[in-house]
Amino acid sequence: MIWRNRPTRGDETQGDAVSGSAAGAVADPSVPRGMVIAGAWSWRILLLVAVAGVLVWLVTQLRVIVIPFLVALLISALLVPLSGWLQRHGWPKGLAVVSVLVGFLVSVSGLLLLVVLQIVDGWPSLRDRSIASYGDFKDFLLTSPLHLTEAQINGYVSDAVAAIQQDSQPLVRGALSVGSTAGHVGAGLVLGLFATIFLLIGGAEIWRWVVRLFPRVSRPAIDGAGRAGWLTLTNFVKVQIFVAFVDAVGIGLGAFFLGLPLVAPIAIAVFLGSFVPVVGAVATGAVAVVIALVYNGWVVALLMLAVVILVQQIEGHLLQPFVMGSAVKVHPLAVVFAVAAGTLVAGIPGALFAVPFVAVLNVMITYVARGTWREQPRPVERDVTQPGGLTDV
Repeated sequence: MIWRNRPTRGDETQGDAVSGSAAGAVADPSVPRGMVIAGAWSWRILLLVAVAGVLVWLVTQLRVIVIPFLVALLISALLVPLSGWLQRHGWPKGLAVVSVLVGFLVSVSGLLLLVVLQIVDGWPSLRDRSIASYGDFKDFLLTSPLHLTEAQINGYVSDAVAAIQQDSQPLVRGALSVGSTAGHVGAGLVLGLFATIFLLIGGAEIWRWVVRLFPRVSRPAIDGAGRAGWLTLTNFVKVQIFVAFVDAVGIGLGAFFLGLPLVAPIAIAVFLGSFVPVVGAVATGAVAVVIALVYNGWVVALLMLAVVILVQQIEGHLLQPFVMGSAVKVHPLAVVFAVAAGTLVAGIPGALFAVPFVAVLNVMITYVARGTWREQPRPVERDVTQPGGLTDV
């Protein structure tokens, strides 16, 4: 009778299946082990997706607060190193913070004022030339071998305008999400300014307070991941400014030597647009091509297009892999899809914050997953810039 109490081979296999399955799962011989594992993974993935969806919904509902805070983070990532450099050279902390903040506001205001003055001065000429160029193009189509009628041309123009309006709706919604009224815009500016000031003055203390919200055992990993993400963000902002400057100078010089009007607004628009990687400089460069077509004809427009393509090739093959790659190791394909997803979800703000968000999230997850916080609880800049550092995945 003793042999009857010994487990059989099937009982051993079933016991292994029970012990290897997810906690609480009931072993069923008719369900393959792979299906049990897939089910255990599936509900966890669905839970993560649900949490991410709730977070996106909360960000959308609180966009008037979230977007100014994200802008303040980007500005602080640029100004904190400058403020720290001044303090290391003997400046009082308050004077250093005020100096870098005032210098930033004056620089941005000066650029915007220059753009507005140039556009106001050149708008009448641009409007007249646009009307004249459209009339010439319309006459060419009427007398061309295509034998188009005026009604057909007007119909094609209406269809093109409708298509542009439909395709630009995500961008318009994103722009309106920043603030649909003057009150929202004003509140966003005030919140962003105050957030920037407090991040410059006491950013380290604010971060230590955030870390203390987590369980004590998790604090080293959270603190190190946050520091690594901040270093990545500061490197991204500095390098992106350099890349935007190169794009603006290249396209601006091309517009100047080709005799285009509104050279300064074109260069500034390219500089600001380049903060949206991949698509920003292309979109603003297209504006320069259109202006060249309106003012100087299709030959100069083709030359301007060649300049834009050349600048983009320099950025894509030299600046992005060698300069940006040392600061933010995100694959170009991931950059494209991140910008597209950000634009779809949040319009212009989404396109602006997509790449830094992906880069910071990448380095933070890698830092925690690799257990780097056990050996490097306080990462430094070389850990996120040198080959083999935290951002290499």
